[in-house]
Amino acid sequence: PPSSPLSLAVEEVSENSVTLTWKVPEQTGRSGLDGYMVEICKDGSTDWTAANKEPFLSTRYTIQDLSSGDKIHVRVKAVSASGASVPATLEQPVLIREILQLPRIRMPRHLRQTYVRRVGDAVNIMIPFQGKPQPEVIWTKGDQPLDTTRINIRNTEKDTIFYIRQAQRSDSGKYDLAVRINGAEDKATLDIRVIEPPGPPQNMKLVDVWGFNVALEWMPPVDNGNSEIKGYVVQKSDKKSGKWFTALERCTRTSCTISDLIIGNTYSFRVFAENACGLSEKAAIASGVANIKKTKTAYQPEKIPQRDMMEPPKFTQPLTDRTTTRGYSTHLFCCVRGFPQPKIIWMKNQMEIREDPKYIAMIEQGVCSLEIRKPSPFDGGIYTCKAVNPLGEASVDCKLDVKGKI
Repeated sequence: PPSSPLSLAVEEVSENSVTLTWKVPEQTGRSGLDGYMVEICKDGSTDWTAANKEPFLSTRYTIQDLSSGDKIHVRVKAVSASGASVPATLEQPVLIREILQLPRIRMPRHLRQTYVRRVGDAVNIMIPFQGKPQPEVIWTKGDQPLDTTRINIRNTEKDTIFYIRQAQRSDSGKYDLAVRINGAEDKATLDIRVIEPPGPPQNMKLVDVWGFNVALEWMPPVDNGNSEIKGYVVQKSDKKSGKWFTALERCTRTSCTISDLIIGNTYSFRVFAENACGLSEKAAIASGVANIKKTKTAYQPEKIPQRDMMEPPKFTQPLTDRTTTRGYSTHLFCCVRGFPQPKIIWMKNQMEIREDPKYIAMIEQGVCSLEIRKPSPFDGGIYTCKAVNPLGEASVDCKLDVKGKI
């Protein structure tokens, strides 16, 4: 036979029923389960009676037609062709009576803030709640019952549905929801705001024109569309094309300066207000136009002070002593600055190096180099780099050792 059902528990109790749940046994036997039998026994008695006539395979069962106030013991057996299991029994008897669950509204997170819709949109909101027995659901607005010609309310055992087919701005406001059971109550507030595009800004003026710039001013719209004004969109149109182009987006003030206008053009200006719903349907157009005229200015060349660039030679990087191997070409480097550019003279042991194919001297960007091609021990000694210009001279030395091959 199979083993006992597992995790027998009470799911729900009412004044005349009890609902049980359990899990499938670990071992169902070779022939498999035929189902389960539920048995009950009144507290104080030893007579067990079957609650179901035939075995069933569900792991959930509601025992009906019980008497309120009774205490009953419950057990469940698993049944197969090989026989019945040892029953799984509830440790404590179950008292048959209504379990009152206090009313509680489970307001969805997105409805805890202001719920915003546009004019003409549908408002369809479902708010779940708990409570036993069936709670009484009451909606009010400003302590008054709702206008049922505009708002439809439908309640079920577990939720209430608030529905408006086409929202109007007059539907905005705070709606109070109460769920009651025998004096116990839970409350919540639904804040709805119905918005539409704002009206146009007022009294737009062209305040000033100078150079390539204009200054504009206006006043906020009379109607903000039931939503805060986020900013203004300013557009310009030149007389030649007649087309409107956005010059400034999301201007947060009621004044602005438009720059980079083209000489010779005549401009008109307009401004739209913007809220969370979008731009105003109409714009305010500035009284007057701006003629961008060419202004005559006398060119004043900038006076640059003369700077004395003359400088005597100065070595910024000296020569360094070198050791090389016979037959391997080597380079000597140093850096010099001065103006006019100094003449560079290389010397070996105080003797000037003239045109000699063994030596290649170069200067580039102030870097002086001397290449000594395939030196022999005879080429070792003290090398000097001397820089001379009309303002003076400078020199640096280094020692070169040439060793024979090992």
